[in-house]
Amino acid sequence: MASAAPVDNATVAPRTAVAVLTSGGDAQGMNAVVRAVVRTAIGAGADVYAVYEGLQGLVDGGDRIKRFEWGSVGSILHRGGTVIGTARSVDFRQRDGRLKAARNLVHHGIDRIVVIGGDGSLTGTDLFRSEWSGLLAELVDQGEITPEQAQRHTRLIIAGVVGSIDNDMVGTDMTVGADTALHRIVEAIDALSSTAASHQRSFVVEVMGRHCGYLALMSAIAGGADYVLIPENPPAEGWEDEMCARLRAGRAAGRRDSIVIVAEGARDRTGAPITSQGVRDLLEERLGEDTRVTILGHVQRGGTPSAYDRWMPTLVGHAAAMEVVDAGPDHEPQLIGVRHNRVHRTPLMAAVQRTQEIPGLIDAGDYDGAMAARGSSFTEMVRVFQGIAQVAPTDAPTRSRIAILHAGGLAPGMNTAVRAAVRFGLSRGHTMLGVRGSFQGLIDGQVSELTWGDVDGWVGLGGAELGTSRAMPSVEQFYAVSRALENNDIGALLVVGGHRAYEATYRMLQERDRYPGFQVPVICLPTTIDNNLPGWELTIGADTALCEVVSAVDRIKQSAMASRRTFVVEVMGRFCGYLALMGSLSVGAERVYLHEEGVRLADLTQDVASMVAGFAAGRRFHLTIRNEDASVGYTTDFLCQLFTEESGGLFDVRPMVLGHLQQGGSPTPFDRVQATRLAAYCVDWLSQQIVSGSTEWGFVGQADGALTTLPLKTMPDLFDMEFRRPVNQWWLDLKPVMEALATEPSI
Repeated sequence: MASAAPVDNATVAPRTAVAVLTSGGDAQGMNAVVRAVVRTAIGAGADVYAVYEGLQGLVDGGDRIKRFEWGSVGSILHRGGTVIGTARSVDFRQRDGRLKAARNLVHHGIDRIVVIGGDGSLTGTDLFRSEWSGLLAELVDQGEITPEQAQRHTRLIIAGVVGSIDNDMVGTDMTVGADTALHRIVEAIDALSSTAASHQRSFVVEVMGRHCGYLALMSAIAGGADYVLIPENPPAEGWEDEMCARLRAGRAAGRRDSIVIVAEGARDRTGAPITSQGVRDLLEERLGEDTRVTILGHVQRGGTPSAYDRWMPTLVGHAAAMEVVDAGPDHEPQLIGVRHNRVHRTPLMAAVQRTQEIPGLIDAGDYDGAMAARGSSFTEMVRVFQGIAQVAPTDAPTRSRIAILHAGGLAPGMNTAVRAAVRFGLSRGHTMLGVRGSFQGLIDGQVSELTWGDVDGWVGLGGAELGTSRAMPSVEQFYAVSRALENNDIGALLVVGGHRAYEATYRMLQERDRYPGFQVPVICLPTTIDNNLPGWELTIGADTALCEVVSAVDRIKQSAMASRRTFVVEVMGRFCGYLALMGSLSVGAERVYLHEEGVRLADLTQDVASMVAGFAAGRRFHLTIRNEDASVGYTTDFLCQLFTEESGGLFDVRPMVLGHLQQGGSPTPFDRVQATRLAAYCVDWLSQQIVSGSTEWGFVGQADGALTTLPLKTMPDLFDMEFRRPVNQWWLDLKPVMEALATEPSI
């Protein structure tokens, strides 16, 4: 392919030029990164070029390096894969190929690149960077570029974003595409579970992950599997007997199906591969059951990206663009990822080298080292899975009786939390009790023992099988609550719910000294779609609700493309704008109205003017998202009437109130995994309290990303009681990113 004609010459004042490319295997969410890089860099005054077909496009040049405008990346957030293509380039691995790539970049005036790919692509690009000055000198000697061009581009600046469904990169909590891949896997497991249960059949499911067991482990937890095999933690000798015993015990406890998850890189302690077909043959031989194998393959890479794989890639794409645009003379290449929901930077090659060490540790049999390299949370989830998957022995001595109840509004993931708490509690020797009907149910004696089999099938079940209620016990009812705790010999209480759960428990704490039944340890586990609780940044249910918002808006956009239309979408959240803002980031809304900021007439006047100008310039669709309690007077209907009146016939306006749709549905893998993790933590904490004779009351929190328990008495210091939201809302800092990508600077 012919190289492009030079556009960078001495008579034209040079502008900063940024290239963006996707390389290696595709991953859902790459388009969100591309969109963020393009619009952020344009907003910062740079020229932006998209390189088609990855690193191969750098070598080929010509029309594979295209100038992008603001509108070039419109309507791509919801698309899977990568719209600019990807390839594994053999040519780029050769110095001659990199020489051609350098020439093509210089001819376009480009000396800054954002690379979205795996460790191989990032390593190759960093090698390209290190060779840059030598490549340019050679091009000058060959007459391919002028000395002036070489002088203007003395260094190549790069930033890396990891696009990999395996979630295998050190230096970031999540890689782009991993969450969506987990969605695909769990959807398949849910579907297989129903057919397997119909026939009392076993399934062996093989998932991707040659050197990383993230997808296998998390899908086993989120899908309610019985056994999982991952590369970093091979099973001990005799694992075949243990696996078969576990599956038999599950059937004896009432399970009608058995699921075993096998990572494609699974092996035993000797290093011998463990294949899905081998596991299938073993189960059929030893259990005498009809066993089927499902290899999910590349379906894990496909499909519409999840909400998380829209907003997270948007954040890192924005940060990566600013990283290269603002790079100083001593800039070191950075890997742009996330840590505890914030953008996190790690020296690029340090992260790549630490990642590439892990397969070596596995090959050398250093499995402890491989697990440690994956991080403490990965190790923790292996331990949690062992606790919830193993059927607890029925003859173990009972340590205490732990009761579980719901309070507050419904949130997807409540059943998942109960299931995990019951099974983990049983593995710790406790008797687990379920309270039906919230606090009133406790008063009415609706308390019963829950067994391992009672909660089978709850992992992905929406709703709340124990029931929930927003009604809080009054002070006059505290005596009845205390007597119920005593009468049922409850030694600890796990309260699963939202704001009402926290507030009711806090009120009980204030009167605690008056009631003997309250002298037991109590902990609150955060479950609410509003994400408005203190201590924990992503409450159980919020991810599912956000995915429902994204799915609904995707369909709205499709319906609106045939006309010139503005939609005003109202989402839940009461006085907390989490769903509204994160929904806006995830779907590319132009405007969001939050209670935290208020809605003013001056803002509306400016918004209308911008909207009219956009449609006059050719826009076909405008999306506004409004938090349900953003304003008392400026309601969704009012906004629609205002926009219609001021449209001048350029566009029409439609409202969409999503309502309780956001509380329904099966919990997402993210919510299932987090509910399981938090429930296991709560049971462990209550167990420690019981053993030590302590009777603290607390709620789940975090410190530097690690789980901790915050004293319930500190809740008023962390929580705005009037507006029912945390004093510090981390996600509000993301609004400038949403605004930077929402409106073209010229408009």
